[in-house]
Amino acid sequence: MGRVPQPVDVSRVVAEKPHQGFDPIAGGQVRHRDEAEVEFNRIVAFSDGVFAIAITLLVLGLAVPENQSDITKELLNNHDDVIAYAISFAVLGRYWLAHHRFFSALARFDGRLMVMNLVYLAFIAIVPFTSEVLGDFSDQTAAIVLYAINMILVSGTFQAQLVYSYRRGLIRPEATVYERRYAGPANLLVVGVFLVSIPIAFVSPLAATLIWLATFFVGRWVSDRLAPTPR
Repeated sequence: MGRVPQPVDVSRVVAEKPHQGFDPIAGGQVRHRDEAEVEFNRIVAFSDGVFAIAITLLVLGLAVPENQSDITKELLNNHDDVIAYAISFAVLGRYWLAHHRFFSALARFDGRLMVMNLVYLAFIAIVPFTSEVLGDFSDQTAAIVLYAINMILVSGTFQAQLVYSYRRGLIRPEATVYERRYAGPANLLVVGVFLVSIPIAFVSPLAATLIWLATFFVGRWVSDRLAPTPR
């Protein structure tokens, strides 16, 4: 009869196996996305979920009072809510595209980047509220200022993630040039436009809103001019 193999001490094998540094927030140490695929995918899925819920909640700001005889008139009277919805949907859509491209360009991540992303998503989640305020009080300066501050905080926290990722070397080398050339200037342009709109809102809330709308049509052209020339 053949010899019976000795039993393997599993606990010893596991103990002797080298472990990667554990991050209590998914990590104190920088981790490669391929080595922590589950954690990385959870970050992306959670972020997409926040965007999806925020965009869905925007439509709750659109409502028609019941028992109205002239529905056409009531729909036309809701034009401020429709404009606020359109602006916010376009803004969130652009932010989601930028966020998607940014995380696609990441090669590694760490706990600090995750916390920064949570702060960014916190301001994204507020957009439905500030959008509803904008739709209901579009002729008041306070509503314009509140919405502008919300957008500045969203863009500012996203810019902070970009800068941090560059300095920590978390971006894929082949994507670094593109992100630095386009994402950074486009973000700073949004911050600048909403900052400028705040003092304008004290003179004319309508003019401040029109400045926001103009950004969607000429924003890419301006950001291209602001982008550093590749060497």
